[in-house]
Amino acid sequence: MPRQVALPPTLAPRLIGRDAAAAYVCLSPHTFDDLVDRKLMPKPRILGDKRRAWDVRELDAAADALPHDGELTASDEGWE
Repeated sequence: MPRQVALPPTLAPRLIGRDAAAAYVCLSPHTFDDLVDRKLMPKPRILGDKRRAWDVRELDAAADALPHDGELTASDEGWE
């Protein structure tokens, strides 16, 4: 959905749609959906009967919580 015209261009939106949320964390929409299902990315906020949007602050926190390259994850620990 296009940016609201009432929003000043210097003010980023707080809630963004699925495709924008996936792009925000540098993922394809399909991979983003997978990480949401695996609880590595937040679930969307409910904006109405059919509209869903992600809070960029929650996306930031989820991205910060992802492991760095070379770090063990919970799923890796059983393989050593």
